[in-house]
Amino acid sequence: MQAAVVHKYGAPDAVNVVDVPQPKPGTGDVLVRVRAAAVTSADSRVRAARFPSGFALFARLAFGVLRPRRAILGSAFSGEVAAVGAGVSGFSPSDEVCGMTGTKLGAHAEYVVVPAKKLARVPAGVSHEDAAGLLFGGTTALYFLRDKAVVKPGMSVLVNGASGAVGTSAVQLAKHLGATVTGVTSSSNAALVTTLGAERVIDYTAHDVATVTDQFDAVLDTVGNLSIASGRRLLNDDGVLVLAVAGLGELVRARGKVIAGAAPERVEDFEFLLRLVADGEFTVVLDQVYGLHDVAAAHRRVDSGRKVGNIVVRP
Repeated sequence: MQAAVVHKYGAPDAVNVVDVPQPKPGTGDVLVRVRAAAVTSADSRVRAARFPSGFALFARLAFGVLRPRRAILGSAFSGEVAAVGAGVSGFSPSDEVCGMTGTKLGAHAEYVVVPAKKLARVPAGVSHEDAAGLLFGGTTALYFLRDKAVVKPGMSVLVNGASGAVGTSAVQLAKHLGATVTGVTSSSNAALVTTLGAERVIDYTAHDVATVTDQFDAVLDTVGNLSIASGRRLLNDDGVLVLAVAGLGELVRARGKVIAGAAPERVEDFEFLLRLVADGEFTVVLDQVYGLHDVAAAHRRVDSGRKVGNIVVRP
């Protein structure tokens, strides 16, 4: 099969499409023919060994000291069941499924092996591109807003970085949960963010979000340019600050009304988000869809910092 591999840390051109052995499903596993896979900021960070402040040593130990330990990147995917391993029930060849592979990665390929328990069915009417694009940003936003900030009707939510993969999901989910949403983005993306559900948009090219005088019930920073101190100034007395992009220092000091960390990959969350898409209550924003052989261009687009929503490759 063909796969996009990274044999050394570096720029987008470090990713090359080559022939590799097709994996085989073990007990409890499913072999999925990948129809679409997201290229995320996490993939970009691993490829370039560009990790959040304070995490370089730990990340190198986890992902590979001199080169990526897992050469095929990609965690969020959608496709069709090609074969099932021993002990798997409930899935059959040709079933349309999606999921995330966590730190095992491997989705930027024609086939990927995934434990059956980590797969969700793709509902009728939801494209593979939408399913793959949904998962990374959608699960992150859902976990931080619904489960950690406990957003409820009547609350006010500020989404910093409202036009990215996490941000476009967060604006919609905060609105779905009944909040009044303010999005921080550039003026060129203001119309999109408004369409997604923001009642107000702050143009970060004209106003530094850290100097905004309004206060909110929840602030979600998807960019990483808010500190704990500057973020707290945006909160009302009972407000919650969520740092989706945090360095080691912020992670260690995050407690109480300051939340940081990683979102879990839960099938029930995949299913919840997929239902919203199938019901027309959630729009997966796709910046561009590339062929697998253009995966380096996909990485360059992510690195540019100008992508809107999600980047997807089709093997």
